[in-house]
Amino acid sequence: MTPYDCDVAVVGGGPAGSTAAAWLARAGRHVILFERDRFPRFHIGESLLATVNDVLDAIGAGDVVRGAGFPHKWGATFMTSDDTMERFADFAIAREIAQPQTWQVPRERFDHLLLRHAARSGADVREEHRITDISFDDNGVTVTYVRMSDTREPERIRARALVDASGRASLLSRRFELRVDEPDLANVAVFSHFAGVPRADGRRAGDIRVVARDDLGWFWLIPISDDLMSVGAVLPRDAFKPRSRTEPEVLLTQLIDETPVVARLMSHAVRRWPVRVERDFSYGARGYAGDRWILVGDAGSFLDPVFSSGVAIAMESGLEGAQAIDAALSSGDLSSRAFRTFDQRQRGRYRAFRRFVSGFYTTEFRDLFFSPDPPRRMFRSVVTVLAGRWRPNWITRGWLELFFLSVRMQRYVRFIPSHVAAVPQARNNVRSAGL
Repeated sequence: MTPYDCDVAVVGGGPAGSTAAAWLARAGRHVILFERDRFPRFHIGESLLATVNDVLDAIGAGDVVRGAGFPHKWGATFMTSDDTMERFADFAIAREIAQPQTWQVPRERFDHLLLRHAARSGADVREEHRITDISFDDNGVTVTYVRMSDTREPERIRARALVDASGRASLLSRRFELRVDEPDLANVAVFSHFAGVPRADGRRAGDIRVVARDDLGWFWLIPISDDLMSVGAVLPRDAFKPRSRTEPEVLLTQLIDETPVVARLMSHAVRRWPVRVERDFSYGARGYAGDRWILVGDAGSFLDPVFSSGVAIAMESGLEGAQAIDAALSSGDLSSRAFRTFDQRQRGRYRAFRRFVSGFYTTEFRDLFFSPDPPRRMFRSVVTVLAGRWRPNWITRGWLELFFLSVRMQRYVRFIPSHVAAVPQARNNVRSAGL
């Protein structure tokens, strides 16, 4: 019999990897988690979706996060750049959302909490360990790694299965050439953290604000702590190209100044962090599982952050991946066939959110979304997905199809006044979104 050092090796300690490791450990599996960095480490602040609550409860981390003091989030406020139109997506109106209140989180703290929770749940968490090779055979997986804190020779462990949660540089996605880029979502984000940015009143004080720009870009304003606001702009590639040589600090200042509602909110703001830039950050995968392995979180896919789906996708895929591997270990079948349902769910979740993300970069979608008096059930159905319920009941799906049908009609017959000037990229994205 082939000796094993653990049941499952998890590569990556972000939300997806920590979720998978915590669930598997609590299910009685021996898990070793390898993380290249030492936590806490910087990561852009994040706005969570309401369905994250279900995952936190499933891994026993609900009380940990509830007691962390993160700003409460009940939804999102979407605004036009001139502040003439506003749409409040209140997660509480979505009937399929059991716990509508979620959080805005500084990722360095949030990720650290989840990683420590995985360790407390029984996972063997090894930080500052870099994976140098992964090899598969008929009996298991061999993981080769080095300890970054010393100069020892590479070491190896044997596992029965592997969870790749190694983020955008995914080890297995690169090896098996699984990544599928989204050229119509090749956008650029420029962002920083600021103090002195006013917040909404009352229950909406902790909500994210999304400001739609006329160039089909947008701003986010996320209150990630009592004093800090994560502020960033995302530009479509065509809008960014003429500005590509501008220094990031100058570019962010220019974008703020030319977006009236953001300029007003930022009039007394003080920048507390360096300005950072990220590019071309939307991609999917040809497959999310194979013999003895699965991809979770950013290792499998990532979407433009306009609807804050990143951590929700990561944690839900981490939970579902852990459950799939646990079932496969119990049955003794760790072939790709055993992970077919898992693979299909990841594809479905990605397509569901991608439809909304791609749509937001078109004039037609924004026209319908910001329409003054949308049908109540239709808007509730849209909010259900924006809260994270990507696979709602058939009634909600019917209203969503009516919404996207209206978006397609708006492309040809402007039955609702347009809020932004049409640009060529809008047409390209309509095709890519399947609208």
